[in-house]
Amino acid sequence: MERNVGAIYKGNDHCEFAVWAPSAEKVEVIFEENHSPVLLNKEEKGYWSKTVEKIEPGTYYKFRLDGEKELPDPASRYQPEGVHQWSQVINNTSYKWKDENWEGLSMNELIIYELHVGTFTKEGTFRGIQDKLDYLLELGITAIEIMPISAFPGGRNWGYDGVYPYAVQESYGTSEALKELIDACHEKGIAVILDAVYNHMGPEGNYLAKYGPYFTDKYKTPWGKAINFDDAFSDHVRNFFLESAIMWLKEYHFDGLRLDAIHEIIDRGAKHLLKELSEQVDKLEEESGRKYVLIAESDLNDTRIIDSYEKGGFGLEAQWVDDLHHSLHTLLTGENEGYYKDYGKLNQLAKSFRQAFIYDGVYSDFRKRTIGNSPKELPSHKFVVCIQNHDQVGNRMLGDRLSRLVSFEKLKLAAGVVLVSPMVPMLFMGEEFAEDHPFQYFVSHGDPDLVKAVQEGRKREFEYFNQKEGEFPDPQSADTFNNSKLNWNFRKDEKKEVIFNFYKELIQLRKAGVFNEFRENEIHTEVMEDKQLISVSAGKLNAYFNFSSENHAFNIPGEKAQIILASADKRWNGPADFSSKSDIYKILNIPPESLIICKS
Repeated sequence: MERNVGAIYKGNDHCEFAVWAPSAEKVEVIFEENHSPVLLNKEEKGYWSKTVEKIEPGTYYKFRLDGEKELPDPASRYQPEGVHQWSQVINNTSYKWKDENWEGLSMNELIIYELHVGTFTKEGTFRGIQDKLDYLLELGITAIEIMPISAFPGGRNWGYDGVYPYAVQESYGTSEALKELIDACHEKGIAVILDAVYNHMGPEGNYLAKYGPYFTDKYKTPWGKAINFDDAFSDHVRNFFLESAIMWLKEYHFDGLRLDAIHEIIDRGAKHLLKELSEQVDKLEEESGRKYVLIAESDLNDTRIIDSYEKGGFGLEAQWVDDLHHSLHTLLTGENEGYYKDYGKLNQLAKSFRQAFIYDGVYSDFRKRTIGNSPKELPSHKFVVCIQNHDQVGNRMLGDRLSRLVSFEKLKLAAGVVLVSPMVPMLFMGEEFAEDHPFQYFVSHGDPDLVKAVQEGRKREFEYFNQKEGEFPDPQSADTFNNSKLNWNFRKDEKKEVIFNFYKELIQLRKAGVFNEFRENEIHTEVMEDKQLISVSAGKLNAYFNFSSENHAFNIPGEKAQIILASADKRWNGPADFSSKSDIYKILNIPPESLIICKS
């Protein structure tokens, strides 16, 4: 079923109000001022609706159930005074789009840049992002992935405590400001992906359960009761979230969704929610003539998520790959606690470079069970890889980035692994200039008991990790939020400027097709554990990754090799000089903690 809910402005001061409240005997829409309450008409299967005259955009309203409960609209498009207050009618069709010629980008065209609206710029707004688009173009990225923007309590949050999946967070700007940002991105050839959370709702300002059985006791998630996607009344819960997803694509012109922790979207029905969403997005593609992408975050290593419908899959375009991140992180840092205990071997990184999944039906010592299945038949653009993201940085006690953990040379080595790989690369804001400001976990809840629970819960999360000594950053403190903002004066620091230019070079080479042989041909790897060296080859393209603190000589295939890029070159403030070595015969000297890419 496809059923609109919320306040749908029809034009000429007419607005349809629709809500699902199956247990209510009476539902009214009430207004803050200038309008009497209106009784909604009861429809089939628990829906209530009515088109009301003399309602202008900007009107404040709530729903009143059975003459008693006065609640914000669960499908509110805007909560200008916060999650507990009045919902506001907006006109979501008044914006004059300029992107009529934009067709979207496919996965194999994406170089993704993950950012958080509140900490990406000093302003912490959609407009602030728009002012940085020329910088992102200079860097060479082709897509930004925005962390969740659904309305959450207060003005500071990662976004995963959102409680209005149709509403733009008011501290970031209006719906018009978001549309202006997306329009500007499309004008510059940049796709925009939204991080969408459909596996749970935040704990504060979440009024869904007062309207109907949006949650189920059948399953538990790390955040409490699971959303009801397969129990009694689930058709209408599914509709609520599916309509939200389509709204972001259709009305806001997002180019895709990154779907948060889909292993906690629990649905044992005949057609999984994700497959239904994928089918609806396919339909939207046909109607609009545009490409859309659905990217899953999953720790299952299950190809069913991204397999085609014909193979029994959900048909999503791609999924995040934790394996490559974890493998690379352990090799670079030596950390081996918690889930990192499953990693740390060079042959694992080589395997991930070849096929994304390391755990493809392999026993996990950390999880005490066999994990995953084989992705060998799937193209590399089905997988998104990174060396940092909001989770892997922010879920450290101090929120310390890789730049605080490893050497300058290792930062370049890490960037090379991800940007040379055949998979879709994703950068986390600031990594391209070795940002050393932390990215910490922050909230701004209004409930003191909830604040205390969050503070205590975060401390418990770090029992598996060897963390540096330091004061625990209070998630509720404004300082924790402000400390996580990027420092845009990086060009005054020579090493940061070098890292930025190194990323630019890698991205330009990738976009020019220099690394395409790794995507188009079978990849061969050779692992030398004693030397901490990996050799990767496909066709005539070769890459060498030296994770050791020693210089190593390597016999190259063929008679000679032309160096494309060497991270240890003096050009990149490295210790070696490759300026006169365009032709290398038989033996290649690979400096410590570096990579060399060459053509044989």
